[in-house]
Amino acid sequence: MSDLHGRIGGMVDGYDLKAEWHGDHLKGRIGGTFQGKDIELTYRPGDVNGRIGGVFAGFDADGEVTPQGVDVRLGGRIDGDDVHFRVEGGRVQGRFSGRIDGKDVNLRHEDDRLTGRIGGLVDGKDVNLSLGKVPLELAALAAVCAFKVLEDDQSAASAASAGSGATN
Repeated sequence: MSDLHGRIGGMVDGYDLKAEWHGDHLKGRIGGTFQGKDIELTYRPGDVNGRIGGVFAGFDADGEVTPQGVDVRLGGRIDGDDVHFRVEGGRVQGRFSGRIDGKDVNLRHEDDRLTGRIGGLVDGKDVNLSLGKVPLELAALAAVCAFKVLEDDQSAASAASAGSGATN
């Protein structure tokens, strides 16, 4: 068993990612005890599937994962996001959620650390993870899942606060 742990986002507006690697599945938590989601991914050479969150408030992960890259769908066929990135020479580069409305994935692997950024300079989030023995491609996918959970939760909080000021 080996641990994947670290942070996505900043000290104030970020989530911890803590998961245990059991050789063929990654299981843990994105965020904290009350705010965040569980993560459970099963990884077999060339394939990943799993769930982030619960039965009702969550999303599936399903697709192709190899040491060369990731092509995975997060969520459903209609209301979901694509993740495409390549792994080459310790660099993870690609895209999350489409060409126009998506975010860049730009990460680097050095020693047992995965660092970098998902999204742009203004609307992106920093990534700082310790991988342990977790395969790089799976750790990078978990980072994107954590980014999606953080973005979804921040959007929901923003919508709730915008709606609370309305008067009838």
